[in-house]
Amino acid sequence: MARTLMILNGPNLNLLGTREPEIYGHETLADIEAMCAKTAREHGLTIDFRQSNHEGELIDWVQEARNGFAAIIINPAAYTHTSIALHDALKAVSIPVIEVHISDPKSREAFRHVSYVEPAAARSIAGKGAAGYAEAVAVAAKLI
Repeated sequence: MARTLMILNGPNLNLLGTREPEIYGHETLADIEAMCAKTAREHGLTIDFRQSNHEGELIDWVQEARNGFAAIIINPAAYTHTSIALHDALKAVSIPVIEVHISDPKSREAFRHVSYVEPAAARSIAGKGAAGYAEAVAVAAKLI
C-alpha cells in the first residue's frame, strides 16, 4: 500500500510569511512543508509537497496522485471558490482527499463562502493556521 501523501498548494501560497500575515500568519510554505514532513514521519508516512499558481498543473497533479499515493491534502487557495475542473479531478480519484485552509474562508468575504472542493473531500480543515496542515496529515493517516 502506498505510504506517501501528495500535499498540493494553490495560487499565492508561495508568498506565505509575507502575504497578509494578519490573515495567514508568519510561517512560510517551507515551514509548513517541514511541519508536514515531521508529522508524516510520526505516522510512518512520507510526503510529496508541491505548489503551483496554475490550475491546470494542480489538476495534472491530482490525476497523477491516482497512482501510487495514499491520499491528497490540498489547499486550493482561491481555486476553492472557482474551479469546477479541480472539483471534478478530485472526485475522479479513489484515495482520500483532505481540504485545508489556513484561514476560515466561511468567515471572510461572501465570495469565499462556497467551496467547490469540499464536496469532493473526506474532510475539510479551516481556520487553524499552519497547524491545520499537521492535522490534515494526521487525518489522512487515519483514513488510509
